[in-house]
Amino acid sequence: MARLLVTGGAGFIGTNFVHYWLATHPGDRVVVYDALTYSGNPANLQPVKAHPQFRFVRGDILDSARVESLLRSEKIDTLVHFAAESHVDRSITGPDAFVQTNAVGTHSLLKAARQVWLLDKSKLAHRFHHISTDEVYGSLTPEAPAFTEQTPYAPNSPYSASKAASDHLVRSYHHTYGLSVTTSNCSNNYGRYHFPEKLIPLVIVNILRGKPLPVYGDGLNIRDWLHVTDHCRAVDAILRSGVPGEVYNVGGRSECTNIDLVQQLCAIADELLRRRPDLQRRYPHCPVSQGNTARSLITFVTDRPGHDRRYAIDDTKLERTLGFKPSRSLQEGLRDTVEWYADNPGWWGEILDGRHHEPAALAALA
Repeated sequence: MARLLVTGGAGFIGTNFVHYWLATHPGDRVVVYDALTYSGNPANLQPVKAHPQFRFVRGDILDSARVESLLRSEKIDTLVHFAAESHVDRSITGPDAFVQTNAVGTHSLLKAARQVWLLDKSKLAHRFHHISTDEVYGSLTPEAPAFTEQTPYAPNSPYSASKAASDHLVRSYHHTYGLSVTTSNCSNNYGRYHFPEKLIPLVIVNILRGKPLPVYGDGLNIRDWLHVTDHCRAVDAILRSGVPGEVYNVGGRSECTNIDLVQQLCAIADELLRRRPDLQRRYPHCPVSQGNTARSLITFVTDRPGHDRRYAIDDTKLERTLGFKPSRSLQEGLRDTVEWYADNPGWWGEILDGRHHEPAALAALA
């Protein structure tokens, strides 16, 4: 039986990972450690609250002593590190929090893991898995080959620079101290429980509310999209069979421009609401409810500073060495995501109103 500590487990990807892991490895212990900052949502973990192997602990990854205590008391052998500040726009206006959480916070976890697993020798068989991003590699031209694990780092935003720093720290703890680490650099995730400040959930929620759909610049920035469940499957494969010290790129094999993505979401939402009159009644301001189309809401806005033109992941290593490749097409994943948001207005409504951080909500899992 594995015993996992999942940092950032109340955030988007961490939440999906916890759900996935308890469903596919029901006998394993899963302890979520999350500070419940603005994007951490206790409601995300309500579906697994009653699972006998689940525990939630509210805490900051900067608190090394508390992490050490948890590693010892729970006899943790696997630390999966999702906790991060991740919104590029926020990193431009407030970079300090990104350096503190992503770089200093990761180092704090590494120190705790080294103390317990190596210096105390309490858990000789262990794994520290670090979740990173394709953004550390910088920007690609339309014709350039996709990022590989050998692509030099060239981060262009405070967010990606802070993640690059954390990647280097993780690598250093393996090569200097012998900590058993792996790192995965993933492309843009999407799916259920995605905080509605990011592009896909923002577009979906704004369509349902009949609000403008902001598209940066000319809309031709290209991203590779990875369904969050496929990402969870990839992390599972790396934890089971990945080689300590190695880095694995995880992609969705679904490159498209931002404007094409937004138009796909518009078409899916239009089709869904036409098929389900109950949703038209629930969302009277949605374009379909008023005899219009979601594309009418598309609005081009001033591009953000330093906006990378293209990201693309070459995940050949992951498929060749671990036999993993994504299972969901972009169309399939987007349809599931749009329908989930349409059916769960209470979840995103509480976030937009700030109610997910009211005292009762925050105490629900404590």
